This record gives sequence, structure tokens and C-alpha cells, in this order.
Amino acid sequence: MSKTAKHTLVLGGIRSGKSALAERLAADAGPRVVYLATATAGDGEMAKRIARHREQRPREWGLVEEPLDLAGAIGAQGGQSPAPCLLVDCMSLWLSNLLHEGEAVFASHRKAFLESLLEYPGPMVIVSNEVGLGTIGMDPLTRRFCDELGWLNQTLARQCDRVLMSVAGLPLTLK
Repeated sequence: MSKTAKHTLVLGGIRSGKSALAERLAADAGPRVVYLATATAGDGEMAKRIARHREQRPREWGLVEEPLDLAGAIGAQGGQSPAPCLLVDCMSLWLSNLLHEGEAVFASHRKAFLESLLEYPGPMVIVSNEVGLGTIGMDPLTRRFCDELGWLNQTLARQCDRVLMSVAGLPLTLK
């Protein structure tokens, strides 16, 4: 399993500019971009956020909305020639979706996603929240979420060729 294309992980806090940075990187990666969205509109406020993101993206970009099976969505895009640049936004929402589905779903989808990252032949930009700079969560689910996201981010950082962190809209190169 080897990557032939550059994969980038973009980390940052809430409203840090990470999605805008990821979108610029994806646009620079080539003419074909597919936005792989993990969010679900569970309430009116989230529906507005999703609509705002859609309006801000270039109209020629493809869109795949997949809250759970990222590996399947990545595999389907990888079958195209040439494979488009995938912008996966975001790991924190995806992880939250998985944790609510139970342990078996969580474990199998996490493993499959990490394997699909190694297999994907095109460029990929992955967005994730950095939650390790905050306080310890007060409830077990929040602590589990922070632990799992931290471990996922560490694994992604090892597997990606480049890791950037957005702070106040400014990109910092970590790798």
C-alpha cells in the first residue's frame, strides 16, 4: 500500500479558518474536486451551517454526503480516472456520528477509512478539529470523543504527507 499523491491533514479549533484553508488547498490540487461532507442536519442551526458551506463552495465541485461510510465513498471516487481531489470535512462530525452508532460500527468504519486513505490514488485534504487544547470533558461521552479524536488525528498525521494547523485564519506547518 503506497500513496502516490499528496494527502494533507488540516487541523484547527472552531472558527479557526481550517475549512477555508482546506478549500484553498483542494482548489490548488487540480481541476476536479469532490467535497466529501460528513455533517448531518440534526437541527435548524446545523441545516443553516450546511447550506452556508454549500453556497461558499465552487459550483463545479462535486458533492458526496456521507455521515458514516467514508471508506466506501473514497473507494467510489478512487475508481475514477484520474481520481479527483477529495476534500473530507470533517473528522470530528464523522467521529461523533460513528460513536452514536455503537462499538462495532465505530471500529469497522474507522479501520476501513484509514485503509482507504492509504489506497486513494488522488490528492486528499482532510479537515479535523483539534480538541486537545481545551479542558477535560465533564461526561464520559465527551471524554471518549476527545480521546478518540486525538488518537484519530495522530494516526492521520502519521499517514498524511503534510499536516497544517489553522490558528486565527493563519496556516502553521506542522509536517
